[in-house]
Amino acid sequence: MQTAKRIENLGTENAFKVLAEVNKLKSQGKDIVSFAIGEPDFNTPENIKEAGIKAIRDNYTHYNPSAGLPALREEIAIHISKTRKIKVDPDEVVVTPGGKPIIFFSIFALINPGDEVIYPNPGFPIYESLINFIDAVAVPIPIIEEKNFSIDVNYLESIITPKTKMIILNSPHNPTGGVIEQKDLEAIAELAIKHNIIIFSDEIYSGIVYDGEFNSIASIKDMKERTIILDGFSKTYSMTGWRIGYGIFNRDIAAHIANLGTNSVSCTATFTQIAAIEALKGPQDDSIKMAEVFKKRSKLIVDGLNDIKGVSCLYPKGAFYVFPNVSQACRNLGFESSVELQQYLLHEGGVAVLPRNSFGVKNKGEKDEYIRLSYATGEKDIIEGISRMKKAIEGKK
Repeated sequence: MQTAKRIENLGTENAFKVLAEVNKLKSQGKDIVSFAIGEPDFNTPENIKEAGIKAIRDNYTHYNPSAGLPALREEIAIHISKTRKIKVDPDEVVVTPGGKPIIFFSIFALINPGDEVIYPNPGFPIYESLINFIDAVAVPIPIIEEKNFSIDVNYLESIITPKTKMIILNSPHNPTGGVIEQKDLEAIAELAIKHNIIIFSDEIYSGIVYDGEFNSIASIKDMKERTIILDGFSKTYSMTGWRIGYGIFNRDIAAHIANLGTNSVSCTATFTQIAAIEALKGPQDDSIKMAEVFKKRSKLIVDGLNDIKGVSCLYPKGAFYVFPNVSQACRNLGFESSVELQQYLLHEGGVAVLPRNSFGVKNKGEKDEYIRLSYATGEKDIIEGISRMKKAIEGKK
């Protein structure tokens, strides 16, 4: 059967390819420590699970409005108003089955073929995939180690053209754990206002920030109306399998986004939305504790990586990823790229990581090699995994 030409432009998320390879090796009896998948290793808090179970028993198993249950949209509006210090109304909220539909719907609703969209690179691969899918022009903005894995605002300004319609931000950032500083957010906001550009702010890791408060570009004066906020429950509340996320839009755009939901998924599962209400209204102890554990693990994994010859790693400021520079390690082992190192660590070291190219093709002039490790795993596995990496990279038996 012949496919539509556009399907050739659709990318994927290579983390799941590595996961499949890891599972295959495990099925063959190989012991693998995996740092590959960005999923909290904590279970969903009990109060949230119980709310979901009760919702099913109370027959919240039918259709609901495409934009989401009014009660959940109200709670999200309250939450975003408080955490971003902006006034959000429930009719500016759209609930979706996971956060990815917000990316998909926003690009479909606002970007035309030929429009330019600036996106972070390295970054979450679905951004570039969907930009290409609709025949828009994907313009990478490097996320650079010298800026503590943030954006060079001067460079950003240099790549804005009359065709630039959207800038995608992700802070805290996947795959690096970097956070965009307030002064840089303010500078980006100035550019967005000056050039009449939409900001798509992926804030899915907003609940996992290690030092200080989370800062959103939407909180800056005159930015709410030109900013789309993506957030959800997967990371902060360890609800990845529940598939529930949301976006904040101005009213006019929210109506179009909800209509895209009607045309694609009809609505988000009703009982998961009841559980999400409990997540926001109930005790926050578990999510706060989880963030504290991630911060503790971040020091453990970074200290371990920096003890490996040829590896250097910055401390992350949020999320649960590190992005060590492995350029010298690759040279020491005779590898041309982090892809070769990733395969070597998997098959010879028994450790699963993701290579740099899982997060976009290298930027022009980018020479260093990186890998991503997710430390959403127990301390015992972190210690064992780093030990295996050290032995494999340093050649110790």
